[in-house]
Amino acid sequence: MAVPAAVMLGIGLWRLDRGGMWGDEAVTFLVGRRTVGQIWRMLHSVDAVHGLYYLVLHVVLAVRPDEVALRLPSVCGAAVSAGLVGALGLRLAGPRVGLWSGLLYAVTPLIGHYAQEGRSYAIVSAGVLGATLLLVTGLEGRSGRVWAGYGAVLAVTCLLHEMAVLVVCAHAVTLLLARAPGRVWAGWGRAVGVVAVVLAPLVWVSHGQAGQVGWLVAPDWEEADALVRAVAAGPTGVVFRTSVLLAAAGLGVPRVARVAVPLLVLPPTLLMTASQVQPLYHERYVLYAFAGAPLLVAAGGEWLAGALSRLLPGRRVPGFPSPREDLSEGTGLRRGPYGRFLARPGPVPRCPLPRAPLLTLTGVLAVALVAAHDLPLYRHDRSPAHRPENLAAVSGLAARDIRPGDPVLFVPAFWRIAESAYPGGFGRARDIALRESGPRSGTLSGEEVGVRELSARLAGVDRVWVVGDGRVLGSRRPAPRSPVERAKLAALAEQFTPRWQYRSGRVTLRLYVRRTRPTRLAPMNGLAAPTGLLPPPPPRLRSAQSGRAGQARRSGGAVHAPVAVPQRPCEPPAVRPPCSDDTARADERARGSYRPAPISSATAASSAVVRSSRRARSARISSTSRPVAVAMRRGT
Repeated sequence: MAVPAAVMLGIGLWRLDRGGMWGDEAVTFLVGRRTVGQIWRMLHSVDAVHGLYYLVLHVVLAVRPDEVALRLPSVCGAAVSAGLVGALGLRLAGPRVGLWSGLLYAVTPLIGHYAQEGRSYAIVSAGVLGATLLLVTGLEGRSGRVWAGYGAVLAVTCLLHEMAVLVVCAHAVTLLLARAPGRVWAGWGRAVGVVAVVLAPLVWVSHGQAGQVGWLVAPDWEEADALVRAVAAGPTGVVFRTSVLLAAAGLGVPRVARVAVPLLVLPPTLLMTASQVQPLYHERYVLYAFAGAPLLVAAGGEWLAGALSRLLPGRRVPGFPSPREDLSEGTGLRRGPYGRFLARPGPVPRCPLPRAPLLTLTGVLAVALVAAHDLPLYRHDRSPAHRPENLAAVSGLAARDIRPGDPVLFVPAFWRIAESAYPGGFGRARDIALRESGPRSGTLSGEEVGVRELSARLAGVDRVWVVGDGRVLGSRRPAPRSPVERAKLAALAEQFTPRWQYRSGRVTLRLYVRRTRPTRLAPMNGLAAPTGLLPPPPPRLRSAQSGRAGQARRSGGAVHAPVAVPQRPCEPPAVRPPCSDDTARADERARGSYRPAPISSATAASSAVVRSSRRARSARISSTSRPVAVAMRRGT
């Protein structure tokens, strides 16, 4: 179906360049730019499950190494998936269901999210839906060679991501519900056997790399509720409720339900159940299963329109069969005993175009309203803030603030991908822990020095920039197993103190400066002074707004807190240096031979004047109403 594919392509290309990559996309970008030999060597230690996808991106990025080219394969994969959903709806229930289901798949927000991810999940969805379409074709008994194509498509899809193998269980249930004959089971079984042989080496290698998904946790009921809302065309409101009701109505269309329900339910359920023992579940690993929801919703809309046409007395909506007509007409299936559908021999008659264009247009307009309802979700999803982190923003700040020669430390070493994906931001920095780069060592993030050498290197620096996981730096996660990572955290905690930081999702860019070195004080009064830091005396603080002015002032609803201003200490009074006469008098007093000099008549007269003035002032003060006692010192 070209129309759903074109709509999905337009949605995927809208704001494709978000202005930054997040962690997993950065891994795809830096690995895809390595040589084939370097990629093959790296897959022996990490990311074997994505090996084939990295080789595909190696070809794409060789043409144009940028973020748009990185995400373009996912956009194409999502567009192909929308077309295949429409083709499944056409094959199972007619062109109207095919058009509606393909458009619903295209406007689902979660599908649009992964259509702009530089990872393999949208391409895996296209492969699974292609294999499902071949399964329906094989169920019709067209040709035995269809199973060869089914096995080839499914094998390549599982090599892109091994979790796609869960669709085999859904296909088996589809064959059971359709009561497929023995020759169909035989062809399908041979194809699945080939897939198992091809996939076995990848499963064996990836099992040894299971530590990569150690961050996953066992899903709970809250996760299941989020999954149900994610598969709908709208996660909340009337769109979600209408989708649920129409999907329930779609269960009344057996031809669609036998394919859509196992595809929608089994892969997520099996993965969630297995994750209770070993956590492996994430919604993106079973993204292909979400195609079952738009098929059911579109079939429910078709069933509802048919039911309304039968309720109208004497009228029928053109394009709908009457209750006595064979509902399998035009599908390549014939009704068997107990409602079973078997392959109709001979060529499949082409389903005529519906004679109710107004009804078809009504469904298209309903899908357009759903897209308009989800438009805020699309806009938010296109912003870099919606991803786990924005490494471009981190790199830009590093380029602005890091001085030439400044050391940089990555905690853990995985976040060296920020430097590898955006080398310009860290071009002036010095990777203080790196011993050998990732491409040369055959690893993702390179090899680092040992604990002793790292401690020696950190001992010679006074400031260090750290790019790392904020949860690790904040001690909200258990201590890492690697001794080098533990040594990094210990050195930062004991020898440095954080001065500045910027956080983007999981990633934190932080500047650490060395703590003030301890100084030994000189001994005082024969006692040794303690060794350590001598803290400066706290400044005396006074409020700039004391008394009435110290109350909070409100201006425009904002409360201005008092501003603390350091108090200027009072200066001691000036002390007059002693003169020679004062020193002589002090010596005479000490020997007991001091006699005051005789007072002259002029001096006595001046003293009398002073005493009389003091008496007059004391009389004036005592005559007032203020009860103040003034002590008068009389001279002799």
